[in-house]
Amino acid sequence: MIRILYNTGVAQLVEHWSPKPGVGSSSLSSRANNGDMNIKGYFKESFTELVHKVTWPTWNELQNSTVLVMVATLIIALIVAAMDAGFSRIMEFIYNLLY
Repeated sequence: MIRILYNTGVAQLVEHWSPKPGVGSSSLSSRANNGDMNIKGYFKESFTELVHKVTWPTWNELQNSTVLVMVATLIIALIVAAMDAGFSRIMEFIYNLLY
């Protein structure tokens, strides 16, 4: 956290360090040193997380999202096609002027 002190007449930036080391960050070395972490444990934890912690969409939410993506894709494709046709006509006009 950085605070600005104004009461000194000159604004100064002061960094505030937490007295607890490692607060607010994860230590990769502490996780890597976990001796019981193997491939079997990794897959077991991954499966448990997928089954119990992940919120899966309902069938209706999935269908609505699919329709939304399809409509957005169609709109973007039409915009790109219109831009391509417009630039093509502009370039044809320029080439006809030159030759």
